[in-house]
Amino acid sequence: MTVTVTAGAGPLFIGSDIYRGSSYGAHHPLRVPRVSVVMDLARSLGWLPPARFRCAPRAKPAALTLWHDPGYLSVLQAAENGAADPSALAGFGLGTLSNPVFPEMFRRPATGAGGVMLAAELLRDGGAIHVPGGGTHHGMPGRANGFCYLNDPVLGMLVLRRMGLGRVAYVDIDAHHCDGVDHAFAGDPAMLLISVHEEGRWPFTGRLDDDGGGNCFNLPVPRGFNDTEMRAVLHRLILPRLQAFRPDALVVQCGADALAEDPLSRLSLSNNAYFEAVSALRPMAPRVLVLGGGGYNPWSVGRCWAGVWAVLSGQEIPDRLPAEAQAVLAALDWGSGTRPAPAPHMIDSLRDPPREGPIRPEIHERLARLAAR
Repeated sequence: MTVTVTAGAGPLFIGSDIYRGSSYGAHHPLRVPRVSVVMDLARSLGWLPPARFRCAPRAKPAALTLWHDPGYLSVLQAAENGAADPSALAGFGLGTLSNPVFPEMFRRPATGAGGVMLAAELLRDGGAIHVPGGGTHHGMPGRANGFCYLNDPVLGMLVLRRMGLGRVAYVDIDAHHCDGVDHAFAGDPAMLLISVHEEGRWPFTGRLDDDGGGNCFNLPVPRGFNDTEMRAVLHRLILPRLQAFRPDALVVQCGADALAEDPLSRLSLSNNAYFEAVSALRPMAPRVLVLGGGGYNPWSVGRCWAGVWAVLSGQEIPDRLPAEAQAVLAALDWGSGTRPAPAPHMIDSLRDPPREGPIRPEIHERLARLAAR
């Protein structure tokens, strides 16, 4: 199925410099730069002219109550300002190793949510928008969860629904299951949720037999999940379900932690699998919103999401990066710790070497079970 996209101004990129100066802390996986790397790479390659860029607004608390509890939002703001009762934080999932108190702990996620909600509104007449600062799919209505203080995918999907769109689909290829999005929409026949995630990985939800009341297709995949297997999943699960559902809008969460270099998963994708998926998904709905998500290696995340933007905006990915783009990648580091230096191709090229391999029997079997539903 190919959907005619409504004419518009062309693909948009929504970003912010708040990501350039904020960190979850020196020892947190999100100490590394990510969105700023994507912006710098895209600009160094001439892919982000002013006409294609919009600065993400910070969502106001009143707007965030579209899904989040006002009491939780008040505590989140107070914690950022150092005015929250420390004994009350734990009840909201705050002040933990995963969801620490840090200087921008409300402003940063509110900017991600504001960018996604703006994108949803701008898609009213069709088009494609990339918001790499979005994708915080674990956030719950009244608590932080899994590095996610807010749930911008849910907020964006609710804005799309509020605009009168009848069918919204959500595809998530992050290494972790989208438990927050599942919590919001499981059992809603107007929403289609598809998640491909590593089995046995936190949050330990999204089992193969969990259909969420009929609208959820969960595919846990084994360690070492490769490009060939992802291609099979794309053509045997994701695309057929989207063709049958015929969404008015499609939200794609492109968490980059399924890449082989990521320190928090054991999957083995190259970024080619992401580019292939986004290219195939783009024609499946007249409105397409592509988000970021997980990803904790600054080189692999920046290169992946910059390449996703190239796919959406019709740019040719060069075989070798020009000197200015290489300088962006060469300037990165892990922030702390003793992790290894990046391989040379992660400095001088945007595209990974392919990581093809056999399609293992368990992948065939799980896809067959989902196809039979």
